[in-house]
Amino acid sequence: MSGDKKPKKRLRRLVGIAFSVASLAVLTYVAITLISGRSLDISKITGLFSPRVAVEAAGELHFDVGRDRVFADLGDAVAAAGSLGIQVLDLGGNEALKEAFRMSRPALSEENGRAVAFDIGGTAVRVFNGKQVIASVEASGAIVSASINRNGWFCVSAQEGGGQRGVATVYDDRGSAVYRVNLASGYALSAVLSPDNKSLAVLNLTDGGSRITIYQGLNKQESDSAFTLNGGLIIDMRYLPNGNLLAFTADSLVAIDKNGASSIFYEFFDKRLGGYAYDDGTVALHLLDYGVGFSGRLVTLNEKGSIVGELVTNRELVSISFGDGFLAVLRSDGLMFYDTLFQEFPPRGNHVPTAGATSVLSLKGGAALVAGENSAIVIST
Repeated sequence: MSGDKKPKKRLRRLVGIAFSVASLAVLTYVAITLISGRSLDISKITGLFSPRVAVEAAGELHFDVGRDRVFADLGDAVAAAGSLGIQVLDLGGNEALKEAFRMSRPALSEENGRAVAFDIGGTAVRVFNGKQVIASVEASGAIVSASINRNGWFCVSAQEGGGQRGVATVYDDRGSAVYRVNLASGYALSAVLSPDNKSLAVLNLTDGGSRITIYQGLNKQESDSAFTLNGGLIIDMRYLPNGNLLAFTADSLVAIDKNGASSIFYEFFDKRLGGYAYDDGTVALHLLDYGVGFSGRLVTLNEKGSIVGELVTNRELVSISFGDGFLAVLRSDGLMFYDTLFQEFPPRGNHVPTAGATSVLSLKGGAALVAGENSAIVIST
């Protein structure tokens, strides 16, 4: 999930590199955020599902990218990044792209058929589509995160220098650096570029909380506006269709306009955030009840923050993914599919066995990739 987001996930480990105490805290925080994102790893939310039919296993994809694999949907192919590099396979299992390079903590962010692979705590960045590597970048400091927008422009957030200064760099769709921001204080956690390539938002951790700084025009070092969450933690941020930012916190979603003014998008103070996803104004949340095992609910929200669908849950949800008009839910006892109103199909009880699976990724054409430590199975509707 996009962006995304993500990208919420259980295959990634906490960062443990030898930075200063502050930098270590920042990188650990980012790793936790990515873990949460990967558990939902949502691509797209659309209207209704395809006709209701039983699901069946379509075949296994064999990725040779080493350990700590993460995946992204490229439309007509699946990308994987791991400790040994990146690889792209079509849904028939045929290899379309492979590049070997080392990553200690691999991560992927995808948007509109392009992906950026990066090494958390390292310096390696690769931008690619289903056929070729578009750009290879070596960051000058330890990478914290990276993102890509629908036009193929991408951002890399890193910590540089002896004082671990936060830096966010914007690259165009050919991999040329076009803009760079040096934070005067705080540590860069992430950066996102608007869909029109004209606005950059940088999220950083401060002594008093979290701050989002907005730069308009990408032509000056001074920011145009900022939003500060005193005493709170902003987990992620995405651009809404109206040009505002949506900030994800531990107990609410906050909309922020270009002037830094904020308004509550959705609140869930009585719940614990188990995961989230965002795509083009639509939000999916996994909300858990405090102290009641796996009891909770799934919620989808439109771009105005109104509830679209809601589903009460009482089983462990391992991973969730939206894409191509359906919601794939990997539970501890199998894979289920729902529409955006949480109407279930196939009929309740007709589950696909997925023992040992740790993540699910919805794919184009009514399919989902269910992955574990050593296997990746495509299940189609």
